[in-house]
Amino acid sequence: MVSPGRGILAADESIKTMSSRLEKVGIAPTADARRAYREMLVTTPGIAEGISGIIFCDETLNQQLSDGRPFAQATREAGMLPGVKVDTGAKPLAGRPGETITEGLDGLSARLAGYAAQGAAFAKWRAVLRITDDLPSTTAIRANAHALARYAAACQEAGLVPIVEPEVLMDGDHTLRRCAEVTARVHAAVMAELAAFGVDMAGVVLKPNMVVEGADHPHRATPEEVAEATVDVLRALPGDLAGVAFLSGGQDPARATANLAAIQLHHTPWPLTFSFGRALVDPALTAWAASGRSTVAGQEALADRVAANSAAVRPRELQATA
Repeated sequence: MVSPGRGILAADESIKTMSSRLEKVGIAPTADARRAYREMLVTTPGIAEGISGIIFCDETLNQQLSDGRPFAQATREAGMLPGVKVDTGAKPLAGRPGETITEGLDGLSARLAGYAAQGAAFAKWRAVLRITDDLPSTTAIRANAHALARYAAACQEAGLVPIVEPEVLMDGDHTLRRCAEVTARVHAAVMAELAAFGVDMAGVVLKPNMVVEGADHPHRATPEEVAEATVDVLRALPGDLAGVAFLSGGQDPARATANLAAIQLHHTPWPLTFSFGRALVDPALTAWAASGRSTVAGQEALADRVAANSAAVRPRELQATA
């Protein structure tokens, strides 16, 4: 999942989110349209050269490609690992106005066993934390860290690799330094809860946000500033962690790639790669829709973004021979 020069494609938007995205590009949000869009992604020629695994939602994992193959089977045959998002979304956190808790723990063990039987190799759970002058609260951080740890422990019991995603959102006008402070607090809480539940860190992939300023902040940090701040926060992570796969978090595709490349210049004890959603698939969705759902157009756009990010995380000795 974190092999050199390869990242993880997040194609796990919920039915509601994916339907909204389809409507925005003029496509009727049907189950078949969602299936066809994701089939276009999975069947992109050569995608496995830069992608080690694809995260799906429950609907997609239960669908088949037009040739009748289940998505999990087709993904493995293309040289990638299939994964699935298992949380049920962020809901308001009782007693903490403006904050959320990610739900989905009820019945999780049985669902994980079912996904493993379908061929899934890993799972993902996303916690969402918002920055303001007063947020996130210690309560929200602890509640979400606890849920992430319970999920990760259940995954390992089911034989699935957990992707642990504590996302500190870009929304707002906070500074780079403020994002670093909050991200460090969140990581500390998550690591403490994972340890409390006896989660094997060698079998965990962390999917964190990069340390960036808020989307409404007047000054945009350089890739070098983002890289230094991000790696400084990550240095507190345990050395036996399997790897770190950054989310793009609403950054535009070019900026996410530039920041990813700058981060690679820093040495860490674990591999650093990407697990991008919008930064990979937005260009593909736009091209696919604009061309009348042309598979070739969508796949070419996706291949371009995958190649750029794969190059950004390729070891320097491999870059020299490429």
